[in-house]
Amino acid sequence: MTFVVPLLLFLLIASVGILLGVRFYHKPQTVIDRVLHTTPVQVQDVATHPSLVFHDLIKKLGSLLPVNPKEAGVAQRRMIRAGIRNQNAMRYFYGSKVLLGVGLPLLMSVAVAGSSAEPFNKIMAVLAAGAMGFFAPNEYVNLKSKKRQKEIRRGLPNALDLLVVCVESGLGLDQAVIQVAKDLEHAHPDVSEEFAMVNYELKAGKRRIDALRNLADRTAVDDLKKLVAVLIQADRFGTGVASSLRGHADFMRVQARQTAEEKAAKLGVKLVFPIFFCILPSLFVVTVGPMVIKIVRELLPMMNNL
Repeated sequence: MTFVVPLLLFLLIASVGILLGVRFYHKPQTVIDRVLHTTPVQVQDVATHPSLVFHDLIKKLGSLLPVNPKEAGVAQRRMIRAGIRNQNAMRYFYGSKVLLGVGLPLLMSVAVAGSSAEPFNKIMAVLAAGAMGFFAPNEYVNLKSKKRQKEIRRGLPNALDLLVVCVESGLGLDQAVIQVAKDLEHAHPDVSEEFAMVNYELKAGKRRIDALRNLADRTAVDDLKKLVAVLIQADRFGTGVASSLRGHADFMRVQARQTAEEKAAKLGVKLVFPIFFCILPSLFVVTVGPMVIKIVRELLPMMNNL
């Protein structure tokens, strides 16, 4: 264990030196052009914000990590479901995995170097920090994806009611989707973004069925999948879109009411533990506390004098 900490410090210093060398490396032709004044335009150096330097560092680290195409596809779908559509998102994702996977073990090794714990426990702490840093971006993306799915699920009934109103007022389905995306931009931005993506795909030349299926695949929300299935069936079999949407809106309203009743029925059971551990002790202190104090002050001295 005595040589592990110096080795980790050497690797940290070496990696920082390599990254700084890559960051400030100038190509020979660029230096020659600058010395000979052969560059057509002299660009003035602008101070770079530290956050941009940090983003560039993470991007370069992400490009160094070898990635399995299958895993990259799964990670890309997860980030799309989380609402992350940046073209450099994959590099940032894997760069953060490398940075946290290397930085946290180094910090943990420095923290446990002077402790009196067993060497095996120190090694396990360093390995646990490395695993935590490597898998932390995955958990962040999963939590962000679940939060976004919850927001979409919450705003979907309002979007469906507005879609029914637009279709019944005489608009076509494509125009109704555009109108819903505009009206829900501030109330439910996630739903508005997904509907706007459907509009962009339709403008790009995709079929309506493919655009709706992509909507269901991007979000992975069950209620939205049901809505997409209703719209696809209405488009395929030639039934009225307004009547189909009206029936599905009634179904979702009944389902939302049943879900609320189910949560209300579970509320009594869920309140047992907070009441038992938080409210009852305070009630005992208020009701029984004065009696206990009186017993300690008066009854116990009387019993000792007998």
